Amino acid sequence: MPDNLGLTAAGSSAPQFSKAEYASGSEPDTCRICGQTIVGSYYRVNNAMACASCADQAQRGQPRDSHLAYSRALLLGIGAAVLGMALYAGFAILTEIVIGYVALAVGWLVGKAMLKGSNGIGGLRYQITAAILTYAAVSVAAIPIYIGLAIKHHQPLGQHEQRQAAPSADEGSASGGGDSPVQAPDAQAAGQHHRPGLGAALAMMVGIGLASPFLELADPVHGIIGLVILAVGIRIAWRMTAMRKLAVDGPYSSTPATV
Repeated sequence: MPDNLGLTAAGSSAPQFSKAEYASGSEPDTCRICGQTIVGSYYRVNNAMACASCADQAQRGQPRDSHLAYSRALLLGIGAAVLGMALYAGFAILTEIVIGYVALAVGWLVGKAMLKGSNGIGGLRYQITAAILTYAAVSVAAIPIYIGLAIKHHQPLGQHEQRQAAPSADEGSASGGGDSPVQAPDAQAAGQHHRPGLGAALAMMVGIGLASPFLELADPVHGIIGLVILAVGIRIAWRMTAMRKLAVDGPYSSTPATV
């Protein structure tokens, strides 16, 4: 009988590998910013446990805006806007379906990229820039969509200009023999004078693209829905690039770890 008791006592002290065992003491509290063990009291910086030193630095060292931070945010924001426009136009050209909800993704891309470039710094000028880039990306996407669909369906882009030029050529050929050599150079010079250059043509296309959300109001239901979705996408970018302040709370008493 004593032998059995001895075995039972020895067996109870042996580690049981089939069961999970926990230490009697809890892990010490550590600062989520510097990783140091917290002794005495602690603070919370945006709900993250922090020591007194890191909390003080967070209060005194709020991230400050700078020209460099804004420049990085602007550069990445432009890149995100171009990427969003390409995705928007590419999807519409491939599927021949223009989905206004893509504007929500464009707004998120622009806001996320600008936050990445500024290292989390936001503010009014970041919000205005994000809103402009989101609107420009979604609206100007109408230009590559129009060109891509025209090429896809083999429709000549300059058909309207060719029809306008045809009557002048016919009139020149039907005019009298003595006057035609003098009038032809004048007509050619007038045509070159009124023909816009490459820069003017691009500016005209961009202007039409920027106005395209409002031009779609020709179909009131479709146009209003598109404007509402675009406004929501702009709001997403606006809210993402808003100024963020660190919330520092405390001090709180820290429970000492038992050994």
